[in-house]
Amino acid sequence: MSDHYDVAVVGGGLLGCLTAWMAARDGARVLLVDKDQVNQHASGQNAGSLHFQLEYRMVESGEEAARVAAEAMPLHLDAAAMWARMEDEIGEPFGVRQTGGLMVAENADQVGMLEFKAELERSWGLDVRTLDRSELDVVAPYLSPAIVAANFSPLEGKADARIAAPAVARAAVAAGATVRTRSRLVGAHRVPAGWDLSLRETSATGEERAHTVRAAAVVLAAGVWTTELGRVFDADLPTVPLALTMTVTSKVPRFIPHLVQHAGARLSLKQSLDSTVLIGGGWPARLMRDADGSPAFDRKHQLIPQSIAGNARAAVKTVPGLDRIPAVRSWVGTTTVAPDQLPLVGAVKGAPGVFVATGGSAFTLGPSFARVLTALISGRSSDVDLAPYDPARFAERSA
Repeated sequence: MSDHYDVAVVGGGLLGCLTAWMAARDGARVLLVDKDQVNQHASGQNAGSLHFQLEYRMVESGEEAARVAAEAMPLHLDAAAMWARMEDEIGEPFGVRQTGGLMVAENADQVGMLEFKAELERSWGLDVRTLDRSELDVVAPYLSPAIVAANFSPLEGKADARIAAPAVARAAVAAGATVRTRSRLVGAHRVPAGWDLSLRETSATGEERAHTVRAAAVVLAAGVWTTELGRVFDADLPTVPLALTMTVTSKVPRFIPHLVQHAGARLSLKQSLDSTVLIGGGWPARLMRDADGSPAFDRKHQLIPQSIAGNARAAVKTVPGLDRIPAVRSWVGTTTVAPDQLPLVGAVKGAPGVFVATGGSAFTLGPSFARVLTALISGRSSDVDLAPYDPARFAERSA
């Protein structure tokens, strides 16, 4: 066997590319593999939001659920600082703008939730404050008069998801990493020096061939495929896959400088650098499944018309100026969350040298995920307490 690596990173989205770049920059011999192409899946299909406040899905189930979700705040703060310097370190622009984010409210109950959320977030160190309507008239005059208050965090913003991961992949290659696309991990065998990984490579003409590489450490950074890849290493990595709706409008003069989400509805919107408006926020799409009921991630998931309409209504209700702006395209993006809404980050129990990161806001948290993974694979301790995100926590609870 001639292909020996210090680290094999499985997954060519933003997280995988960042991990490959950081490890290669540290001097490791790195292989990055993806079953398809770099940035083909979730990292390239999401809206590029940089959410550091707790999102609606994290607070809609009540205060206790919000407190649990807030345990990921150290990763949020770390990621916010890393995004601020990312383009300089990579050496390419990919649309990072941290111009602030608003979570808006339109009734007393939602305002009460905002006040609770802001106090909780500040206790973890996030810069966030609650603005009243008079302040919003100055800061965000584009908001509907029905909006009575909002939490504002100056750290939030956006990046261009179409170009971020490819830019990082180029930086990884420049640092010495090898990239293999159309290479699916199908097997793994433990050896004294690490792992022999069986790859099934598919050529552009559809021809398949088997290939084996050896890696001292393996990083699973493959999003919705995490649970499936865990089985390759006889590991239980429970995740919940989600198919979500997103819509982009035609180009209009810029009038929304902030990332906007809602305290009482599934909504996230922003105006991109190309002047289109990206609208999402968690409205479901139809996740395709195989005959046995398991998710079929290689199939094209389906839009649900009611979700497109509901998302549009929420957007126009919050930002009335969107009313006459044509929608150009709607599509389905996928993501994965853990059953308790916290990410999975750390060593995979029972598989020495194998590490994983996924869950929730993986695009937003990609830099912090990659940084702690790079520390772990090099034998350094993480400066972020990873105990709340231990991938083995669900098995331990059931035991």
